[in-house]
Amino acid sequence: MIVEVCANSFDSAINAETAGAQRIELCAELAVGGVTPSYGCIKKVVDAISIPVHILVRARSGDFTYTENEFQIMKEDILMSKNLGCSGIVSGVLNNDQTIDIERTKELIELAYPLNFTFHRAFDWVPDAATALRQLIEIKAKRVLTSGQCASAVQGVELLKTLNAQANGDIVIMPGGGIKPNNASIFKEAGFSEVHVSASVIKTVIEQPKVPMNSQKFFDETIRSQSSSDIIKSIVGQLND
Repeated sequence: MIVEVCANSFDSAINAETAGAQRIELCAELAVGGVTPSYGCIKKVVDAISIPVHILVRARSGDFTYTENEFQIMKEDILMSKNLGCSGIVSGVLNNDQTIDIERTKELIELAYPLNFTFHRAFDWVPDAATALRQLIEIKAKRVLTSGQCASAVQGVELLKTLNAQANGDIVIMPGGGIKPNNASIFKEAGFSEVHVSASVIKTVIEQPKVPMNSQKFFDETIRSQSSSDIIKSIVGQLND
């Protein structure tokens, strides 16, 4: 069973490979759901590890309905990722009513080709999951990352199983969201071929700074998260016994 690790840094990516993960999704700023990592981070990770590296292409935090300028930035980031030797793209676009923007998402899929294209957890916002899945199959997305439209994949497992049956091998349903060593086996037993985990631990890196870097205090600047080798090893071991 494939374990994909959502790696938010170079160190997280190294930990993922060392612990036996079969693939990473590389991103930045996991606290806001992830945004596109920098050129330097992508290059260093691709040069350092041998497992496939998929890149999250998301122009900013917030919703998944983008301006034309933001969309053009995403297309440039896909081209950058291809040129750096990445194996896949993780992205997607929604309309204002949260349905899938078929035209723009198809454009991203075609631009990413021949790389794998994963439609990310924007899927968890769509009003009709069955219709959205049919649309993604039609435009040839490779997989869908989803928590089953719940706060965690465990809570959404019934919808995930329904989607997996509907997919019927035409697209991969990859559960993600809150998957941990104590619940990972649920997804193996339910017949999924892949799971997505962050396996994060929180590290305190500094005492309260003299001057905060964000005026609204959106983030706790005294901590950072990192994917844990021990947690990843535990999940990989359970799913590949």
